[in-house]
Amino acid sequence: MSEQNRASAGTQEAAQLARLSDEFFEVVHTTDSFNATQLGVSGFDALVPDPSREGAARGAQRLASVESRADAIDPGLLGEREQTNRAVLARLAWGARSELEHGLWEGNASAGGYTSPQAMVFQSVPKALLDSADAVAGYLQRLRGLGGYFDAVTHRYRQAHRDGRISTQVGVRQAIEQLEGHLARDITADALVEVPLPGTVDAAAARRDIAGLVEAEVRPAMRRLLACLQDELLPGARGDDRVGIGFIPGGEEGYRAAVRRHTTTDLTPEQIHQIGLDHLAELEAEWAELGGRVLGTADVPAIFERLREDRALRFTSSDQIVRTVTDALRRAEDARGDWFPPYEIPDCIIEEIDPVEAGNAPLAYYRPPAAGGLRPGAHCLLTNDPQQRFVYEYEALAFHESTPGHHLQIASAQTLPDLPAYRRFLDAEVCGYVEGWGLYCERLADEMGLYTSDLQRLGMLSFDALRACRLVVDTGMHHYGWSRSQAADFMWQHTATTRANVDNEIDRYIGWPGQALAYMIGRREIRRLRELAQGRLGARFDIRAFHGTVLGSGAVPLGVLDEVVTRWAGDGDGDGSPA
Repeated sequence: MSEQNRASAGTQEAAQLARLSDEFFEVVHTTDSFNATQLGVSGFDALVPDPSREGAARGAQRLASVESRADAIDPGLLGEREQTNRAVLARLAWGARSELEHGLWEGNASAGGYTSPQAMVFQSVPKALLDSADAVAGYLQRLRGLGGYFDAVTHRYRQAHRDGRISTQVGVRQAIEQLEGHLARDITADALVEVPLPGTVDAAAARRDIAGLVEAEVRPAMRRLLACLQDELLPGARGDDRVGIGFIPGGEEGYRAAVRRHTTTDLTPEQIHQIGLDHLAELEAEWAELGGRVLGTADVPAIFERLREDRALRFTSSDQIVRTVTDALRRAEDARGDWFPPYEIPDCIIEEIDPVEAGNAPLAYYRPPAAGGLRPGAHCLLTNDPQQRFVYEYEALAFHESTPGHHLQIASAQTLPDLPAYRRFLDAEVCGYVEGWGLYCERLADEMGLYTSDLQRLGMLSFDALRACRLVVDTGMHHYGWSRSQAADFMWQHTATTRANVDNEIDRYIGWPGQALAYMIGRREIRRLRELAQGRLGARFDIRAFHGTVLGSGAVPLGVLDEVVTRWAGDGDGDGSPA
């Protein structure tokens, strides 16, 4: 092929890739418009997804078409940026298709955010940006569709139950409690009703319309879902000895796909299980050294007991929790310029998690800003029952969820001008990168000198142990068939967290198979790539340029990140420019 023909072919392939990127953006956010709202993507806030099997099949078919056409593009005709984009697009299209095809949620009812259909409603719908009369009209349109949405979820649970895809008792009970909690609220305090409204509308009239729809259409459908869970799913639900997804038809294959999707690697459950065991063994010396300095004992079980039982290591008020994470975020922002390239990103606010969701929520999570910074990023954290919250955990949490963790990574990705739209708004779709980055930042914060004491550094170490345990217990339950109590006992023996937190963690993994693996697997890969770059560049290695390279392509599968960093380190230009 002549150079002229090759250049022409490359232009055509790049144009096809750009069209596919736009098509994927539309397909994935139409298929899951609640997640679009969660991610701050505009244009989808009036839509309601179709959770039926037929809807999933249609979405999977469209994604398969994108995937096959992306695979057909010759990467040899593309530039470096387009090669990266093609690799990301193909992997994400596969992941989204795989999730729809396996549909593990239908046989695994729960109340977990991101996995439970009703939980995604409560978590995302009230967070839509209602900044105009048109946005309010779109919100009302979405509310009109929620009744049918809940009824479709109910029907799908029934189908799954008839097909032997039986949910767990623990998950069904969580879903029941969640629905009961929302239904018990006065209509004026309903999360779907109590939303901020713009000054350009008659707020009282709009609020009446919203409340009327929730009362007349949404809540009755929620009650029908609740009755299905109570009367049909719970009596025959899987017991605590069979909580793994491998116990339902298609679960074993679905779990292997979930492992690949969440880690964005080809590691097997067996390999990941062993990595977790090895890492826990490696942490023993660090526990002994730091525990001896802070608590006066190098005996690891004694360290765990002290951290769990010493009431002086608990918070006394919710305000104290908020102050701790607020101060941690301020310190991190003050130090950011020494470790990262400059980024103009929206602020991150601290938001307390709704008490109704507290029983099913993690200690914290991050909600991205809306496009264009119209909504700030939010570090959402549990502050209820502060006497049960450890003072040494919340600094590490802050660095994971806000800066330099999720907020810096996700908010900066939204500002990257050369990325296709779909790549500027990614979260759980590339969990290995996103959660790996968050966990990497817990240790990075130590290098940055952000922890206020060695006690707070024990929190960092505690979270390391927790994430290593996740590799063992998630694969233990879903691949090896461990019981709920077997998984809980293992985590209790290898971490400093309480029984209540252990139970909460284990129940989260039951409801979201494979997601818990992303943190440690992603962190290990980022650390490996940093060491590779340091080895290749030697004295020319610049930590700001490295971080700019890791963040400069947005969230990507770990295999793609390997290509990006290896190329940068091989070039040795050190400027941290995105691929």
